[in-house]
Amino acid sequence: MSVKEMAVEITQFLLYAQSADAKIRTEAESNLRQFQEQNLPAFLLSLSVELSNNEKPTESRRLAGIVLKNSLDAKDAARKEHLVQQWVAMDISIKSQIKDLLLRTLGSSVTEASHTSAQVIAKIASIEIPRKEWPELIGSLLVNMTQQDRPAALKQATLETLGYVCEEISHQDLVQDEVNSVLTAVVQGMNLAEHSSEVRLAATRALYNALDFAQTNFENEMERNYIMKVVCETAMSKEAEIRQSAFECLVSIASMYYEVLDPYMQTLFELTLKTVRGDEEAVALQAIEFWSSICDEEIELQEYESAESGDSGPHHSHFIEKALSSLVPMLLDTLLKQEDDQDQDDGVWNLSMAGGTCLGLVARTVGDAIVPLVMPFVEANILKPEWRCREAATYAFGSILEGPTIEKLSPLVYAGLDFLLNAMRDENRHVKDTTAWTLSRIFELLHSPGSGFSVISPANIQRVLGVLLESVKDAPNVAEKVCGAIYYLAQGYEDAGTNSSLLSPYLPQIISSLIETAERTDGGDSKLRSSAYETLNEVVRCSNIVETSHIIAQLLPVIMNKLGQTVEHQIMSSDDREKQGDLQALLCGVLQVIIQKLSNTDDTKPIILQAADQIMILFLKVFACRSSTVHEEAMLAIGALAYATGPKFGKYMVEFHKYLEMGLQNFEEYQVCAITVGVVGDVCRAIDEDILPYCDGIMSHLVKDLASGELHRSVKPAIFSCFGDIALAIGAHFENYLHVAIQMMQGAAGLCSQMDTNDEEMVEYGNQLRRSIFEAYSGILQGFKNSKPELMLPHAEKLLQFIELVSRDRHREESVTKAAVAVMGDLADTLGSNMKILFKDRTFCADFLGECLESDDEQLKETATWTQGMIGRVLVS
Repeated sequence: MSVKEMAVEITQFLLYAQSADAKIRTEAESNLRQFQEQNLPAFLLSLSVELSNNEKPTESRRLAGIVLKNSLDAKDAARKEHLVQQWVAMDISIKSQIKDLLLRTLGSSVTEASHTSAQVIAKIASIEIPRKEWPELIGSLLVNMTQQDRPAALKQATLETLGYVCEEISHQDLVQDEVNSVLTAVVQGMNLAEHSSEVRLAATRALYNALDFAQTNFENEMERNYIMKVVCETAMSKEAEIRQSAFECLVSIASMYYEVLDPYMQTLFELTLKTVRGDEEAVALQAIEFWSSICDEEIELQEYESAESGDSGPHHSHFIEKALSSLVPMLLDTLLKQEDDQDQDDGVWNLSMAGGTCLGLVARTVGDAIVPLVMPFVEANILKPEWRCREAATYAFGSILEGPTIEKLSPLVYAGLDFLLNAMRDENRHVKDTTAWTLSRIFELLHSPGSGFSVISPANIQRVLGVLLESVKDAPNVAEKVCGAIYYLAQGYEDAGTNSSLLSPYLPQIISSLIETAERTDGGDSKLRSSAYETLNEVVRCSNIVETSHIIAQLLPVIMNKLGQTVEHQIMSSDDREKQGDLQALLCGVLQVIIQKLSNTDDTKPIILQAADQIMILFLKVFACRSSTVHEEAMLAIGALAYATGPKFGKYMVEFHKYLEMGLQNFEEYQVCAITVGVVGDVCRAIDEDILPYCDGIMSHLVKDLASGELHRSVKPAIFSCFGDIALAIGAHFENYLHVAIQMMQGAAGLCSQMDTNDEEMVEYGNQLRRSIFEAYSGILQGFKNSKPELMLPHAEKLLQFIELVSRDRHREESVTKAAVAVMGDLADTLGSNMKILFKDRTFCADFLGECLESDDEQLKETATWTQGMIGRVLVS
């Protein structure tokens, strides 16, 4: 059967599917969908024929390419896996026809067709190359680059394809010969002499994606020199877009290949300096980003050195220190290039913002050495009549507060504080905005009364708060930064003992100012409102409870009233619903903090117990505002209420359990599911076996969650810990769920040993999973201890094997070790003399406990000592 027989003419459908007439459009879409479902191979082939046919209209070719790409890739992981499996299962001869058509389309004179086919080729490569299929792809792409008289458009499309392929696959998927050929083709494509600007741009972008593959090439001095020379030349091209792309390559090289940059730094410094001073903003931003990237590397090396004292880690070249005296002036110059309305738009990123950010990183890299280079600029500009000078001076000062020592900064901050407070009355809103930001940095970094240094004292606190509470009434963007300053001012008094009394007299004023701020309607977006409420939460959380409980008790009904009003709102549109949900989220957040604060001491707990019924009725009303999704902030606040009310929480379960189950079924918003799992744990601890009537429903949802491929994996560890909470709460009754729970736990334990230990995220996930499996076993063992311990006997050996495996794992974290040691003790405690032979046979126990008893962690030592005692009792029994 030839290609043409299998392929179907679909031009008309593709054109109709873009029709302005909804009826025609819907019919065409359903025809295409039907074809796709009935015969996928023929459908994909027909799309490829359409895309590759130069006689066809651009519109139908464009859509054919998009549909083709979406048949191979999706954002949703489960859907993507399904599409990949469909492709893998397809007949090999049809696949090679499709791939040939796509490769041919790269030469199309219609750029949209060639561009789309480049993307589709990369999607197929991402499926096939790791499976060692399509080995000839790289070779056939390189032919387009090396053969004489190939048209420029083909070279451009080929370079795009190489770039996309490198982006899609991992560097383990290509052998070094292929990498060398790709890099040669790409770097030659950047070469000025022979190529059009489109080809050079495509080549430079392709290099950006290929850098990850170039490890071996960067280790070879000759090759490295050549690549660096071409990139630096390209960074001086006459086309701004190409210069920008070349600098993006340099930013990436700075972080990937920091340790080999030394010979090029002089050239790079001159190049970036010239670019920052005179090039277009988009290019200059990347040149600053290069230095930020170098700072990131050096900060990381310094952290590494201080952690691993004496160990010679990766080499620290001190590039920032060496360039300091010219780098800092260059960055200070950029601070004077503000845009007129940059304070109004949060998403804005321009030269002055980039320069200030880089200056902050430089300060963290070199510490005290930056201060004498920046202070003369601050002093020279802070009083000038031109607002840009005053704003730049303030921004420079705020940017260097993290990095230098307190000894170096404290005299400057003492001297500057009064000045900054006055500047909150500057006539220019930019200056006020930046001043408020600088104050919040001072309070964040140089105000920790609990541990020593603070710029706030009994002598100045009244003035500081007077200015802040006045300025919180200023323009919304200034007010939002002032909220930040109040936030950090309050945070400093957390755990500050008697020092926190300094803030107590001002609390009523602060609280009423923040509530007024939250009610402002001139904020346009709701950012100011959420800043005000977040700040209020911090003020409540860090307040001195003995002195302020009556103030917080008065705040409770105020917030409850506000939440009650949101439930009464008329909802006319989806926009109204969203606003209602956002406000409810903020108010539930405040209630959660108040509940936690007041239930923390015996004197104030009764306030919460008295109001609990009213609070719970409100939360249930908030839940009722939505049909299918659960409100996560309300869920969190209920967790706090359950903790505060304990056994009394049982009476709310009749109404509340359906929302718990709804939250557990929410796969799409997995954070909601995770929070709900946590609240199940809170409720178990609060009401113990009163949760029993609801356990069938809860357990069946938890098991479904674990079995689901759709649910985000991060929720799964919490579910195992939750098994432990439920078992502990219902004791012997857990027998009904034991079989399925153990099956799931053993399955997950098996998975742990197969995880990729080179992937940091997987290692961390593996640690969470192990810890939670141990917590589940502990809960179940303790739950059965006084009623049916024998139920756990058949599972003891498997559990010990798992502990042994984990004890030999060098990637385990301290928290995993604690959980493992604890569950060993629970085994001995619950199963007693039945464990004697098992413990005798396992020699690892003594070594593992010995290691834990030598730990610096007091809690771990304590657990290990208890476990040692438990096992000792068993062995002599």
